[in-house]
Amino acid sequence: MGVIKTALEIALEKTESVKSDKSSIDQFEARQKGKKITNGYLAGEIDLQEELKKAQEGIKESFKKGIFDVLISQITLPSKKNDENTLEKLEKGFSAIIKNKEFSAMFKQLVMIFGQYKQEAAQYEKMVLQQYAPKLRQKEEELSRRLGREIRIDPMQDPEFTAILNQHMSALKDNYEQVVEQAREEIKRMFNEG
Repeated sequence: MGVIKTALEIALEKTESVKSDKSSIDQFEARQKGKKITNGYLAGEIDLQEELKKAQEGIKESFKKGIFDVLISQITLPSKKNDENTLEKLEKGFSAIIKNKEFSAMFKQLVMIFGQYKQEAAQYEKMVLQQYAPKLRQKEEELSRRLGREIRIDPMQDPEFTAILNQHMSALKDNYEQVVEQAREEIKRMFNEG
């Protein structure tokens, strides 16, 4: 009859050949520190340039990789009014770690695309609201009749309206998301070359 091993014994057997490598640990910690510093930078609490100057030479590339990981994750379609401030911080952060001369022009194009997306999103919302307005008025009149007082419905609180709006916005996002993914890939290429 065979010997039954515990999960711990199996795990220990599999990790026997793995030896602790000080250099790998240092690289991992540098990458984690880069991520932490970048989150502080994006929050406006840390000067990224100063932190890059302080980074040790042997682990500087891992530190930069941690910075890059956080910055690249922030390149998404805009959703709020303060996205311009975030984009400015992203550009400065990327410029600190990417030394490709084409980066600035490419990022400016991305910012223009984000602006175009926001304009189109606002137009879609306005268009859907105009198309839905007669139905919304009909719902308001019916509720007013039932309750005996005038009722106003916020379109964003109406499930039918939000479903129609989300359907239109989803199609718009899908179109722009492809462009954003291409920009991310181009930025990754520039970072890896530098």
